[in-house]
Amino acid sequence: MPRSKRRSTTEMSSVDEERYASKRIRNYTSSRRYGNRVDEALQFNQKRCLTWFREYTAPDDPDTLGPEGMEKFCEDIGVEPENIVMLVLAYRMQARQMGFFTQEEWLRGLSDLQCDSVSKIQARLDHLRCLLNDQNHFKAIYRYAYDFARDKDQRSMDMDTAKAMLALLLGKHWSLYTNFSHFLEQSKYKVINKDQWCNILEFSRTINIDLTNYDVDGAWPVMLDEFVDWLKANRAKTSEDGS
Repeated sequence: MPRSKRRSTTEMSSVDEERYASKRIRNYTSSRRYGNRVDEALQFNQKRCLTWFREYTAPDDPDTLGPEGMEKFCEDIGVEPENIVMLVLAYRMQARQMGFFTQEEWLRGLSDLQCDSVSKIQARLDHLRCLLNDQNHFKAIYRYAYDFARDKDQRSMDMDTAKAMLALLLGKHWSLYTNFSHFLEQSKYKVINKDQWCNILEFSRTINIDLTNYDVDGAWPVMLDEFVDWLKANRAKTSEDGS
């Protein structure tokens, strides 16, 4: 039998190159498709964000996320409803009422944070907590909390709500917080107005624990003058009892 004719090295190389080029094109196309899917998943999508919002709303009120939906939302992202990070999130949404997010507020806040899923908001929780470490951001969040938490039918914040919010915002950072909380419990005050609320923060930031730099002739609200008098009297009594 005659030998079969073998292809030249050049012919083999050409065929292999065509196959290799074809394979590269397929891999590149597949890679681009996969890359596009990854990019789409990473990019904020308003429609996806709105669909996510609807998971927490009732059919009879699809534009408002209420207390039950809030509980489920907090459970999904792994945060307790009373955690301070939820206040920071509400601040970023500029939510008007505690326990509720409107569709407009949800989209405004989460568009700004570029979050349209549970995993994305979880990845941003540390960022939200870090805002509390910045004095200017903290002051803005503190002031926001007053209108956010108070009963909208009242101009002032009821004392129970005020004490809860003060504990959340100042409880871990103000050395005189426990004293001030005890003062409020035995005081005549039933509500806190906005001027008092804002001055409590300034007092906590500027007045020494020994009260030596407190100016009795300063422009502090009467509530804080009374707190200083109360605290001095209690310290004097404690000192007498111990002597």
